[in-house]
Amino acid sequence: MTDADLSKGELLERLRAQVTSREARLRPSPYPAPAELAGLLDGGLKPGAAYSLDTSGALLAALLAGPSAEGHWCAVVGVPEFGAEAAGHAGVVLERLVLVPDPADQWLAVTAALVEAVPVVAVRPYGRVREADAARLASRLRDRGSVLLVDGAWPRAEARVTLGEACWSGVGPGHGYLNSREVTVTVSSRRLPAARSVRLVLPSPDGRLAPIDRPVVAEPAAVLRAVG
Repeated sequence: MTDADLSKGELLERLRAQVTSREARLRPSPYPAPAELAGLLDGGLKPGAAYSLDTSGALLAALLAGPSAEGHWCAVVGVPEFGAEAAGHAGVVLERLVLVPDPADQWLAVTAALVEAVPVVAVRPYGRVREADAARLASRLRDRGSVLLVDGAWPRAEARVTLGEACWSGVGPGHGYLNSREVTVTVSSRRLPAARSVRLVLPSPDGRLAPIDRPVVAEPAAVLRAVG
């Protein structure tokens, strides 16, 4: 069958399929996300996108761990409490991690410079983010195919990742220390009409993100609860 034998609708459908196939080949693959979160993040972290996160060192480290383990450099800007040791336990390769703990009011310039060379950059903005600044940085992200993970709100973020219904464990009656937390992770995306959630252990006792394999039963005195 030749193109002359096809109807206009069939030709259009064939052309659409060819264009879609070509775009799929040209589109950069997403950076890996933890398996437990990949489904909520449409398969991973989209190159050229910004993600808004609730403040959580464990969440940030979990999202950095995938790209880092795959060989990509990562950077964390303006998060002085982000610990290298804890990040290492979470799976981040420290030899490929750049830390800029206190850029103060130079955070935007530092972030923009890092985006030019580092595939995954995390930042905590210093003060309110202007739409114009976010738009310029978004253009740079798209040009370089980098990902921005923002501790806090960010204009036009690809998705918002929030934590709720936290339940810490590890403290016994009068002794012990917190060593793991069950938490609900919710992703609200620009591309999907409804938010999606999953219940996880973040961090687990070994510092990583983990699925909940079985219900956790603890004595009232052994659990601290918080919502947020």
